[in-house]
Amino acid sequence: MTTVDGIPVTTVPRTLADNILRVGRFEAVSVLDSALNRKVLTVDEFATLPMLMQGRPGAVRARPWLSEADGRARSPLETRTRLRCCDGGVPPDQIGYLVRDEYGYILAEADMAWLNARVIAEADGAGPHSLPDAVFTDRHRQNVLANAGWLVLRFTWEDTRRPDPIPTVVRQALAARTR
Repeated sequence: MTTVDGIPVTTVPRTLADNILRVGRFEAVSVLDSALNRKVLTVDEFATLPMLMQGRPGAVRARPWLSEADGRARSPLETRTRLRCCDGGVPPDQIGYLVRDEYGYILAEADMAWLNARVIAEADGAGPHSLPDAVFTDRHRQNVLANAGWLVLRFTWEDTRRPDPIPTVVRQALAARTR
């Protein structure tokens, strides 16, 4: 226990341990991803989570989720999309992949990528990707990536609600691109 402005609070690792023991897998991994991505949790602090969870209700269920955390995910939607891919047997090769042209210039940062097939998956949240400027930016970016030989797949929150849609689309794209 520590204090902030004289108020007793738990540490970030303790708070995360307390919370991931009480929520489902998608929420737990999303919170871990976010804490790592935003650097409010260090790698050393992350390593203390199993000890903080040990012997507590929910620990056996939640322990495997620790290995699924990845600080390269930039949103809960990206985390959910990645987990659906992994569960469906098509884990991405890269997360937060910098797509470069033949001269090494960065064309885009893809949410996730399957490198050999040159397939990218984007997790498009309704808020940021529905604004008029974002719609035009996304279209331009998709055209640039297509011209560079990449297939861009787009997924939404609704796609993550069921286990099959995302891995099915990815599997079909990978099969079509590797023939």
